[in-house]
Amino acid sequence: MALAAPETAIHGFYHQQNLRFGAPLFPLAGEMSPRDRGGASAVKRLYDTELIYGRLLPVTQPHLIERYNKALKAFALPETKLESFDIDKSGFSPQIADELNDPDYLDPNGVNRRFIILTPSQSTLPVMHTQFSNTEALMYEFFTANARAINALTIKDVIYGEIEDNVAIVDDIEDLLSIQQVEFNVLSADDVLGKAAELRTLVDRLKSEPDAWRDDAMLEHMVDLAKIAGDIRENRLVPDKVVFRHDAFWTSHFGGCYVFNDEKTTTVICDSDAPGFRRSRPWQVSYISIRDEARVYRFLAETGRLDPPRASWLETSGFLEHRGEMAIRALLRKAEPGAVFDRMDAVWLQTWMHRNAQLIAEDGIYPFLNGVKREIAQTGRIEIGRIADHPRFLLARGRPEHKDAWLVNRLITEYVPSDFVSRYVFNKQGFYKDYAGYDDRFRQHVVETLKTTYLTDKAAFRKRLYGL
Repeated sequence: MALAAPETAIHGFYHQQNLRFGAPLFPLAGEMSPRDRGGASAVKRLYDTELIYGRLLPVTQPHLIERYNKALKAFALPETKLESFDIDKSGFSPQIADELNDPDYLDPNGVNRRFIILTPSQSTLPVMHTQFSNTEALMYEFFTANARAINALTIKDVIYGEIEDNVAIVDDIEDLLSIQQVEFNVLSADDVLGKAAELRTLVDRLKSEPDAWRDDAMLEHMVDLAKIAGDIRENRLVPDKVVFRHDAFWTSHFGGCYVFNDEKTTTVICDSDAPGFRRSRPWQVSYISIRDEARVYRFLAETGRLDPPRASWLETSGFLEHRGEMAIRALLRKAEPGAVFDRMDAVWLQTWMHRNAQLIAEDGIYPFLNGVKREIAQTGRIEIGRIADHPRFLLARGRPEHKDAWLVNRLITEYVPSDFVSRYVFNKQGFYKDYAGYDDRFRQHVVETLKTTYLTDKAAFRKRLYGL
């Protein structure tokens, strides 16, 4: 759908339109499950299209299930009775979470996340249930840095443990800020790691002590250890790197909190009622209320985290057209609850827009985007300072080359909830909460839209709209 009439004067909208942010959009940490308020059929629709718990790894082999149970037992959790289940990068399984009636069975305190690694194949999977947005990145770094050891260990054993930091429980913002690095505490159920370390010590003793080769008991013990650990000269079984930096992140704690780290300053963006807000290290930490749209936008722009709205990417990406479509769909849903969305092709939608020109003009978003497109075509840029606080986020995307681009795009979706496609891409917790509140017809429309816009080629969609 091309951006077209009806229109209002863009410059008047700059100063007059000031859309209300409304209630916070931060959900709980977990993904939806069939027990959630959306209902089993609504969640099944997401399952069937892999919009929830998609790209997980099926675990069906008895020896892998046995190894998974050894890890559960080590965590003092009941063993699963399931004959098959799916796992993500960290080993989290939605089926086991449902069986245990505990979606946080690998994340009991919302910090020091547990992990279970059955196979190196988990490295390519997403992390589906976490209270920190950078858990997936930390797991990826661990897999990448220790690929050789993980490959060798998982031939014989299951790897499990915790992503440990110096905080046992999060009570206020200071607890979050004190997490500067994490350490993977790595264990194996059959203690292959321990036996490999013991074998290494005995090999060193055999090399350094002239008479050690006469110790028959030691030699026999080394043979027994080698049967379990293998040839430690060829197989590196101990992970090389287990300590990683804890950089910028979003966390579900305190209703949702964003933490950005710059060279000399840490910036926290969250609800101003969060415990510790403006009290934890105020000489070192900058605090911005999530409702203060002007300051949030200024922070992102001044720190180089935003891609300025210029013709170089707006004219070729289809970004403005996408935002316009999402705004019209949201307006239609609000104006006509229960509308039949499966007939919403381009002709039908254009007809509806002509019939509701006054409603669209009063809402202001679609005409605003039209005006921006026209000005971009004429001048190649837009004067962002003349735009009211909230509409700025309609034109915003994270600077693609910035290391925080994904996190910035997630934060932007908090201010543009009508764009359910971008919400799904960058802010799945927010999307699932929104989805639970939709009526069934709009849910079906949302699923079909995601299938035709994003799921057909995720990488191409992210590259075209967000440069990622």
